[in-house]
Amino acid sequence: MTIVLIAIGLYLLATGWLVVSLRREDADSRGWLLPANLALLLHGATHYLAWRSTGYTDLHFFAALSLVGLGMAVLTAIVGAYGRMRALGVLVFPLAALVLLGYGLYGHSTRPDPLDWRLLLHAWLALLAYATLAIAALLAIMLWLQERALRRHQRHAWLRAFPPLTELETLLFRTIAVGFALLTLTLLTGVLFVENLFAQHLVHKTVLSLLSWLVFGGLLLGRWRRGWRGGIAVRWTLIAMGLLLLAFFGSQFVLELLLHRS
Repeated sequence: MTIVLIAIGLYLLATGWLVVSLRREDADSRGWLLPANLALLLHGATHYLAWRSTGYTDLHFFAALSLVGLGMAVLTAIVGAYGRMRALGVLVFPLAALVLLGYGLYGHSTRPDPLDWRLLLHAWLALLAYATLAIAALLAIMLWLQERALRRHQRHAWLRAFPPLTELETLLFRTIAVGFALLTLTLLTGVLFVENLFAQHLVHKTVLSLLSWLVFGGLLLGRWRRGWRGGIAVRWTLIAMGLLLLAFFGSQFVLELLLHRS
């Protein structure tokens, strides 16, 4: 738990550092990267040490949620190292700290749940897809806030921390494209490697994941063929991400925490 608390403190330190540098409009500030990267290392070490002590990879509700938070934080550190996308860290780092705290308090399942390499591959692809598309959802919210302020001719100070509208929109669709590819691989490995769909209570997960895949795919197609942007992009990104959250974390919450099923 000590490592968890240190990592949470470093996440919050990186967040505070970002807030100060954004308020000062210091575009060259890189000081937040050190506590952020240390937090990422300790966050990953927490899971690694837990897996070594139990002898298996724990991917139950709080563990999976923490890993998605870790993935989001890693992506934020990568895209935020240069340019104004570091503003994303103000949202992502506290979120990563919160899910890590949940894992530290309620994770570490004692039920053996060994998975062979095929199911592990499917699970890791799913977690990467969730992390990437969750970043896309946050970018969509940032895009909506920026467009809303511009339409109302509002000149909020925090708007200067955001990248230009076109740059933010371009990054949004690139992130969706990467997440869509990962989600496609997730569904393909699920079809190939997951057996006995009904007995494993996976039908609803599959249906919701497919619906999310269709929405994300339709959005990318609309962008390519019709130049969709702005409100359409924001709305459909959030709808697709909502379906994806229900597909895994919503169903896992009900099965594991309410019905106490593995």
